[in-house]
Amino acid sequence: MHAKIIDGKQIAEEMRADLSQEIEALRQSGVTPGLAVVLVGEDPASQVYVRMKGKACEKIGIYSETIKLPEETTEEGLLAEIDRLNNDEKIHGFLVQLPLPKQINSRNVLLAIMPEKDVDGFHPVNVGKIAAGDTTGFPPATPFGVQQMLIRSGVEISGAHAVIVGRSNIVGKPMASLLVQKADGANATTTICHSRTKNLPEITRQGDILIAAMGVPEFVKADMIKPGAVVIDVGTNRVDDPSTEKGYRLVGDVDFEKAKEVASAITPVPGGVGPMTITMLLYNTVQAAKQWAGA
Repeated sequence: MHAKIIDGKQIAEEMRADLSQEIEALRQSGVTPGLAVVLVGEDPASQVYVRMKGKACEKIGIYSETIKLPEETTEEGLLAEIDRLNNDEKIHGFLVQLPLPKQINSRNVLLAIMPEKDVDGFHPVNVGKIAAGDTTGFPPATPFGVQQMLIRSGVEISGAHAVIVGRSNIVGKPMASLLVQKADGANATTTICHSRTKNLPEITRQGDILIAAMGVPEFVKADMIKPGAVVIDVGTNRVDDPSTEKGYRLVGDVDFEKAKEVASAITPVPGGVGPMTITMLLYNTVQAAKQWAGA
């Protein structure tokens, strides 16, 4: 068996083309979706990610703002900026880029963002809405992107057993919430595994859909995969590789080369889940603008 490669870049481009039409329709009615990103400090990875978000907004027709605050910004200062964005009618969605400097409590920051503008989907109100199947809630971008990849790749989710390795609030838990719903693109039986799960390979081999999201390079081996399963690799890990110009290469949480001989379909790293994350953030921003406009 040789797995079909699920091309996240292509799916993301198709979704952005659809979004462009929605954005144009909103603009014709006098509403331009607006997204703001707040960056505190000089974290290099965060700066790259924020630049990518800005370019994606510009290309698709979303108004975008990047607010850069110094590393020594106080929690009160950041909360004041959040309050301003909560009340800015040009901004329909915004997020505060993590990680934050140690003097700032990220939970307080998260709670300060209006749920209606929380396009990252981490406010407890949106977490609850997703768990309850309320479609006005915003799912976190990465698991939302995984769900769209499955749907748009023609994977049969309804009735499937989806095994998720990783229980983070960013991926694992919301992923299970999305796939278990009584809704299109869902109706799966979901199992979440984690570092304390006993007999882990025995459970992962039950998955018709196996989603790896634990942040451990090439943790999922071929013998942990049910033959014919669909494998979604959420991980992005740097591993040393002196043979490359940069001295490292990117790998996922799945041993891709061997896993693709067992799976029926699989996402690569890079080029799989990664391109979907910013796309779903754009999608949530457009939905926030539509809800604000009553569209």
